[in-house]
Amino acid sequence: MSEVAADAGSNATILPEPVRQRVLALAAQALGAMPATDIPAPLRRFASFAPAKRAKLSASVLGPILDTDERFRRLVAIEVRREHPELGDAVADAVPTPAADPAEVAALAYLIRPEDWQARVAEAAQVPKAAPKADDEAIARLGEQLDQARTETRQIRERLREQLAEVKAENVTLRRKLNEARQRIAGLQSDLADRTAAADTADERVDAARAESERELRKLRARITELEAVEHAARRTAGQEREFASVRTRLLLDTVIEAASGLRRELALPPGGDLRPADTVAGVEPSAEPVGRSAPDDDPSLLDELLALPQVHLVVDGYNVTKTAWPSAPLHSQRQRLLTALGALVAQRRIEVTAVFDGATLSGPVQLNAPRGVRIRFSPAGVTADEVIRQLVRAEPPGRPVVVVSSDREVADSIVAMGARALAASTLITRLARG
Repeated sequence: MSEVAADAGSNATILPEPVRQRVLALAAQALGAMPATDIPAPLRRFASFAPAKRAKLSASVLGPILDTDERFRRLVAIEVRREHPELGDAVADAVPTPAADPAEVAALAYLIRPEDWQARVAEAAQVPKAAPKADDEAIARLGEQLDQARTETRQIRERLREQLAEVKAENVTLRRKLNEARQRIAGLQSDLADRTAAADTADERVDAARAESERELRKLRARITELEAVEHAARRTAGQEREFASVRTRLLLDTVIEAASGLRRELALPPGGDLRPADTVAGVEPSAEPVGRSAPDDDPSLLDELLALPQVHLVVDGYNVTKTAWPSAPLHSQRQRLLTALGALVAQRRIEVTAVFDGATLSGPVQLNAPRGVRIRFSPAGVTADEVIRQLVRAEPPGRPVVVVSSDREVADSIVAMGARALAASTLITRLARG
């Protein structure tokens, strides 16, 4: 170890080896506790090392920086005093420390820099080194132990080499198996992805097929419901038509029978059993005027004659009559007055009466007290009362007497062409006024 020498022309300080080693150890210890911003750039890579490794590896850089970077040295001194508060305070206050290690005191003095720091460093340099005591037996014993340790170390090293070779071979085998396993896993994953995609596609196809089947099923059900409704309507219509045909036939038959009976009474014909073949060879006989033709069309008595016909059906153009009879009265009042009068007529003559009104003038449901025996019809949307009257005439079987009361010339002409009899509204009004 050499003494401290300070060159007046240089900033470098030569420290005794024990002091230098202790300074580096203390600075390396403090380096780990300092923030990165306070550490010079060349030392930052050593800050994360272990203290012993940090002191060993950073020695060549840490010593010159401590000697030249005053700020960094003061920061290191602060950390060292925090770790060694009593001895650091004694060194800073120049208090004698005879019991302390001179190298420790010199290292702290070098970092803290009190006024007598150079003297403390010089004192540490003057401390004589303790003479080593040689012990031949101990040296021999230690030599034997060293040789034995070296032999054991070689054996252990050989075993470790063998184990390392086995581990390397096993590692190679494991790596190969791992690669094979990875390849199999990759293949399985690829196959799984393909199967998953195929399953998803199959699910989509199944869902599409199910949806299509459900749509077809709904269509078939709707078609079945529609066909059932058509069948039900057809059956109902067929039954109604059969019933209607039977009614028409029965009504026509009753009309023919009553007309024949009336004609027989009118003509005073003898019973059928009195007819002889010679009677069919007779010449032309005078024909009687048809019933209902004996009075002019505007004569109210003509209506009585027509109503006397068997199974006669009286159809009344409602508003055509009411607006002629009571033009200033409200429509509901007109309808009720006409229906009341027609009810009285039905009670007298026992005839079938239908009153037809135009439904286009209605703003809502109609509450009517229909007399017994009087049928009331309002024309549906888009259909006139005149057309409903024509439908009623067409619905009657040919040969049944139908009388239509309407002053509408077009209606009268059309129903006459269909075989019915037309009378003016005034004829019915006069008849109803007579009571």
